[in-house]
Amino acid sequence: MGRYALLILPSTNRVYASASVAMTQAELEVFNRSVLDNRLAEVSVSTIGGLSYVTFLADKLDSVDADYLANLSSSYALFEVVGDLLRPVDLHSLDRYDDDLITIQKYPGKTNEQFTKLLLNVCILSSAFAREMLSRKFTVLDPLCGRGTTLNQALMYGFDAAGVDIDQKDFEAYSAFIQTWLKRKRIKHHAEHIPIRRNKQIVARRLRISLAAVKEDYKAGEAQHLDVVNADTTRAVEFFRAGTVDLVVTDGPYGVQHGSRTAARGLARSPLDLLGTAVPGWVALMRDGGALAMSWNAFVARREDAAAVLTGAGLEVLDSEPYLAFRHRVDQAIMRDVIVARKLERTR
Repeated sequence: MGRYALLILPSTNRVYASASVAMTQAELEVFNRSVLDNRLAEVSVSTIGGLSYVTFLADKLDSVDADYLANLSSSYALFEVVGDLLRPVDLHSLDRYDDDLITIQKYPGKTNEQFTKLLLNVCILSSAFAREMLSRKFTVLDPLCGRGTTLNQALMYGFDAAGVDIDQKDFEAYSAFIQTWLKRKRIKHHAEHIPIRRNKQIVARRLRISLAAVKEDYKAGEAQHLDVVNADTTRAVEFFRAGTVDLVVTDGPYGVQHGSRTAARGLARSPLDLLGTAVPGWVALMRDGGALAMSWNAFVARREDAAAVLTGAGLEVLDSEPYLAFRHRVDQAIMRDVIVARKLERTR
């Protein structure tokens, strides 16, 4: 077996940087179990030349293996260890656009981009479609999308993205950002703003954009689609067709700067009331075999209670290692945890 060393991507977020090595180990284990047939062994942390690497043993990695590992959220470079030397492994990630699509937005409460990518990766790998990660155009829903970090990561991968958020300012800020970015990058796209009416009253607003990294793809009808609705997430089933979403990926309200807010209940510190009301609708939008990955502040809601909400909505919670290894501190008031669940495929 050969030995490989993964160099961790430097993070501008000091707190996340300190957790990123352990997080990468857990994420790598999810890749190993889902798409690499458990061929990686002895995943550990090593210091080489004064830098921390995540190292592992494996039979010779082929190009497909490397393409999977190229998408690790904190991957900076991968090397094969040959004696005292490091031989670079050629990596080709799914990324279709310049990375400023992910990094350029700066605002209080923004989720770390590397963590958002990890959350999306783990969701894909936990679905029934994990082995299609490199070839399938997934449909990703963030039902608490804020200013669109998850949506942008989905677009970066070449996926379709859908979002719902009740905050009008966040909706307007994201709408302005994504359209300005597309124009500045001269990316072929078409955008439309649609008022959604019920009984002659405007009850929500919608932004729909079709886009493509390559003009020829756009002309050939192979565009990506972005669909964002400014509305209460508990009404998500009113705006999207049931059974059309592959992945639900969301960073839940932490109960510190951002509480759980619905039109009916207002603002609450714990996200459990919101989840209990909203999750059945999210699940209705999911395809059989799809997966949900959510992060939240464990200081304001217990893992067991969040799992009970998901199980009650008909999902299978993945509650063993490595899924229990993503818990990490964000600051004094936030202990972020991740929960992943799968919508079971119905027998025919």
